[in-house]
Amino acid sequence: MADVAKLGLWTIVVLAGLPLGWVISRIAGAYGGAPVPRGGLFHIAMTVLMFAWALWVEPTCKLLPALALGWLLAALTAVDVASFRLPDVLTGPMLVLGLLESLVLPDRPILNHVIGATGGFAVLALLGWGYERLRAREGIGLGDAKLLGAAGAWLGWAPLPSLVLLACAVALVLVAGMVFSKGRAALAERLAFGGPLCLATWLIWLYWPLPL
Repeated sequence: MADVAKLGLWTIVVLAGLPLGWVISRIAGAYGGAPVPRGGLFHIAMTVLMFAWALWVEPTCKLLPALALGWLLAALTAVDVASFRLPDVLTGPMLVLGLLESLVLPDRPILNHVIGATGGFAVLALLGWGYERLRAREGIGLGDAKLLGAAGAWLGWAPLPSLVLLACAVALVLVAGMVFSKGRAALAERLAFGGPLCLATWLIWLYWPLPL
């Protein structure tokens, strides 16, 4: 019976990713201003993979929060890649849900998460302001700061330095790949930093403390 129940849970979670991934493709298309190619199959596959990944790592009371966080991170990544935007309609609910899960799940002092939310936002907002003052152009958008604040609401303040370092490492790998495929001209192209931030948030949520 236990195996049957486990198989049923796997089926429900994976199938839930199909329509939710399709919704992500529609959101990305709306913000990107163009239809999503191939009917959003990539976004559907990404959502199903994240849901299966969450179930593999968190088959406990943390599963539902993990699914909610995974969907929001997938949606934010898709929108940022399509339009270089991280809309409040996604980061706002992510912030609220992060604070709520700290009240529900055990061993998650709400103060740590409030500090994480405010500190995460403040650090990137100040860095972005300083970069813009020095270079006279935007380097870190306010959307990235809101995303890090929402991540702090989910994770607390302690993992945030590791999150930023991990996101920067992912971004460097992406830049290196762009340079390898397009040459040095790729260095002048914009990089959607929201994707690396989302991936780093997901990895730390599932595997914190990281085995470094």
